[in-house]
Amino acid sequence: MNRLFLRIGATVLLVAGLPAVLVTVWWFASAGSTSIYEPPLHRIVSTFGQVWTPDRLRTDVLPSVLRLLGGYALAGLAGVGCGVLLGSFRTARAVAEPVLELFRAVPPPVLVPVIMLFAGIGDTMKVVVIAFGCFWPVLLNTVEGVRAVDQVADDTARCYGVRGGGRLVHLVLPAAGPQIMAGLRQALSIGIILMVISEMFAASSGIGFTVVEFQRSFAIPEMWTGILVLGLLGVVLSLLFRLVEQRVLGWYHGLRGAQREGGGGHA
Repeated sequence: MNRLFLRIGATVLLVAGLPAVLVTVWWFASAGSTSIYEPPLHRIVSTFGQVWTPDRLRTDVLPSVLRLLGGYALAGLAGVGCGVLLGSFRTARAVAEPVLELFRAVPPPVLVPVIMLFAGIGDTMKVVVIAFGCFWPVLLNTVEGVRAVDQVADDTARCYGVRGGGRLVHLVLPAAGPQIMAGLRQALSIGIILMVISEMFAASSGIGFTVVEFQRSFAIPEMWTGILVLGLLGVVLSLLFRLVEQRVLGWYHGLRGAQREGGGGHA
């Protein structure tokens, strides 16, 4: 029991140690600031509760999160599906690669005005922008993961008659799982950035819209509270993703842990 508490304490210290140090440094370094653009942290914190009331969380934060999750889910499904196809068939990959490289080189924010022409200025536009940007890391990591499937395991599956959907579910997706999850992790951070950018164009709600409105009205402490909300949202989503990843790739982390212990014991 004591060992468990020590392990939990060490984990909390590792996770919260650096942020606590950075916040402490920010607090004391900005304590005497008189700049309108760089208010003291204690003023930002005192303003935070006044700005981000439950009603504002419902009208601004919740729509942003729903847009992010919608675009992220679309990108995940499309990226994994196309990645499995392109990773499995060399001809399809060779045919699609030039077009994919063309679109991948275009920054998603540049396409916002174009997407607005076809999708309007509502939530559809924002979801499409997020999905477009998140699609590429998922696709590329999935392709590499599928291509890296162990040939011996693949030959063994074929010998036992495991083909088609069975091969996909029991061999390809588990083998490519670590790469797919790496792509989804990268896509999550990209999605948060694009969520904010898309809400700066012809929006009437959302965290990005609110931050810009505060900036335009020179409500600088309030603007900084919006930036803090984005940071906290990123931390929460990252922790949730880590929990999901541990659940989905439990076998993979267990295998790596056993290999490390075996290597350490052998040494």
